[in-house]
Amino acid sequence: MMKPNLRYAKLATDRQIQKTIKNLKSNGFGAELAGSGQEANKRVVNLIPKGAEVFTMTSQTLEAISLNREINDSGRYQSVRQKLNSMDKNTQGREMAKLGATPDYVVASVHAVTLDGHLLIASNTGSQISSEAYAAGK
Repeated sequence: MMKPNLRYAKLATDRQIQKTIKNLKSNGFGAELAGSGQEANKRVVNLIPKGAEVFTMTSQTLEAISLNREINDSGRYQSVRQKLNSMDKNTQGREMAKLGATPDYVVASVHAVTLDGHLLIASNTGSQISSEAYAAGK
């Protein structure tokens, strides 16, 4: 088992957070600071129009703030995840790949945010990368 690097075990300072937000914005990202998971959940929900097609990526963050349930189970949105879960991978694999790659909205988390305003996203299978980085509408 790999030992954690304790250098990264401390929270960012307010100054670092503000600098990161500024750099994210100058790199073309929208960036906001939420005071809690509940506030973050509410802000994301307010960004997505009712009835929009939304794909929630697998994410511990989305689970922790219940955003995945809000999007997939509330009935307010067309949940791509629910649709994919109802399809047969063996007979509808190509259709599933297309649906997952090009949703109107993708909601996900990233693995790291750098002080200079860059994001690191990784995926075990690569299935998340195309829609997150390029093909999704928002």
